[in-house]
Amino acid sequence: SDKHALSRKGLSAGSVGLLGATVIGVSCVAPAYTITAALGPIAAKVGYQSPAIILMGFLPMLLVAFGYRELNRAMPDSGTSFTWVTRAFGPWAGWLAGWGLIASTVLVLSNSAGVAVDFFYLMLDELFANRGLADLRANPVINVATCMVFMAIATIISYRGMEATKAVQYVLVGFQAVVLLLFGGVALYMVQNGTAFDPTAVSLSWFNPFEVPSLSAIAAGLSLSIFIFWGWDVTLTMNEETRGARSTPGQAATLTVLVTAFLYVLTATAVISFAGLGETGLGLGNPEVQSNVFFAMAKPVLGVVAILVSIAVVSSSGASLQSTMVSPSRTMLAMAHYGALPGALSAISPRFKTPSIAILTSTLVSSVFYAVMRFVSEHVLWDTVAALGIMICFYYSITAFASVWYFRRQWFKSRTNLFYQLVFPLVGGVMLAALFIRTIIDSMDPGFGSGSHIGGVGLVFILGMMIIVVGLALMVAMAVARPGFLRGETLTRGVSDGKEDHG
Repeated sequence: SDKHALSRKGLSAGSVGLLGATVIGVSCVAPAYTITAALGPIAAKVGYQSPAIILMGFLPMLLVAFGYRELNRAMPDSGTSFTWVTRAFGPWAGWLAGWGLIASTVLVLSNSAGVAVDFFYLMLDELFANRGLADLRANPVINVATCMVFMAIATIISYRGMEATKAVQYVLVGFQAVVLLLFGGVALYMVQNGTAFDPTAVSLSWFNPFEVPSLSAIAAGLSLSIFIFWGWDVTLTMNEETRGARSTPGQAATLTVLVTAFLYVLTATAVISFAGLGETGLGLGNPEVQSNVFFAMAKPVLGVVAILVSIAVVSSSGASLQSTMVSPSRTMLAMAHYGALPGALSAISPRFKTPSIAILTSTLVSSVFYAVMRFVSEHVLWDTVAALGIMICFYYSITAFASVWYFRRQWFKSRTNLFYQLVFPLVGGVMLAALFIRTIIDSMDPGFGSGSHIGGVGLVFILGMMIIVVGLALMVAMAVARPGFLRGETLTRGVSDGKEDHG
């Protein structure tokens, strides 16, 4: 076995257990914040079949998570996708997988911060019953300044390490889960007793993806539902800091996907059943409602305690901001450690045992990106989220294929190997790769995303390609500056010899 290929980076070992890892995973997915942003667009695309599309998005995520689990058991390394794809397919593919992960997480950081700012002012507005406060979020200077404060707080907590991260997360994640369960329960109760806005009996067809009218509606709905599950892989980037590094992160990833799927399906079903799909009032066909589902539904469903929903979304996006920092900083640390990025990024804080320079770099890049985009155009900010779908599908699918290829000598050793190392990651990877290609083709259409385009080519496509081109340019620069990694000298290709096999 070539275990010597992987090496430790000096992170604080054993500081997170299964519950802590799962809580940080759920936090990174940020159910309360994600569903308020995504439910409207999903309902606009597929209507009553929204729960079905959410379940369809859940399937490839679960299948890919099994592949991640196997890779983590064989090679627990904080570089995750970067390290594993390098081991399976070589340094160039590995570098691009690492870039896909870093680019996605850094862009999502800026997006979480933006949502936190919006809901923060909406919450103040409700607390002080003062309409002027909600309008402050539209002022770019105030918006960006508030965003920087949130980023700074999240950075300080991340910098102080996993113990601090975990403590903050238990409170914020527990709170948002309780509020989502309360909201879903009350809405369904009001449907039962007929006091809902447009009570619609829940039907089994809502959970049937074959009822969705067209393939492009399925593709559009799927790319949204993939975005809402994204983030569970944070549980694996903490593997060097987790108790039971070979098994715990994979279990936490599976649990994260299951918990969030349950919360999403419950919320989507409750909202559609409560409000219907009409185009007036609270109906999900109303564009006013679509842009921010919870803000529209909070008072009608929860009455006097409606403020809880705003607090839940603020705490959800704040928690996500803080837990999302774990991924890019651990990946940059690993890439620098193996010589794929500048060595400065491998610095570890002697006191807190965290990747100090990598955390600060993630914050800086996403803050600058958010500030620039907020002043350029709000559409651009949302189109970057759509462009993220392209990057997410790319690095998830290539990691799933890495799992299949790395374990190629082990497939038929046992039935568990056959499913976990070949069938599940292969099917999940193919689904995401197909979605990757489909989204690239669809996003060329000027009407895709916010409808912004340059010379008749959709802005989402241009942004997605820009992210990839920047990555290629950086990779070439590293090939010149520190050629060792890309020549395969620091991290070698390998194949599983079954020493870590559990079949």
